[in-house]
Amino acid sequence: MNDCLFCKIIGGDIPSKKVYEDDTVFAFRDIAPQAPTHILVVPKVHIPDCNGITDENSDVVAHIFTVIPKIAAAEGLTNGYRVVSNCGSDAGQTVQHLHFHILGGKALALQMA
Repeated sequence: MNDCLFCKIIGGDIPSKKVYEDDTVFAFRDIAPQAPTHILVVPKVHIPDCNGITDENSDVVAHIFTVIPKIAAAEGLTNGYRVVSNCGSDAGQTVQHLHFHILGGKALALQMA
């Protein structure tokens, strides 16, 4: 998608602090971190949100969940981390491209906002 922020980051049109990349996934540091470690993991194929996951593209999401522990380990998140995906504006999704937040580096609050 031409107007998608994350597609532009994946394509190199907008700079980012990349932490991981393979043929399917791109991961980079969040520009407004909510924890000492805050990394966004996005599929390279444009999927708008969790509702856009289908039988045809679910292998991409499965791959993301094999990559997340590798990124967490590389970041030294040995005491745990949180994985979050917001779906829709009421949930706080601001970029319409499926993405997963890896949050860690400190004890995180247990309550939901």
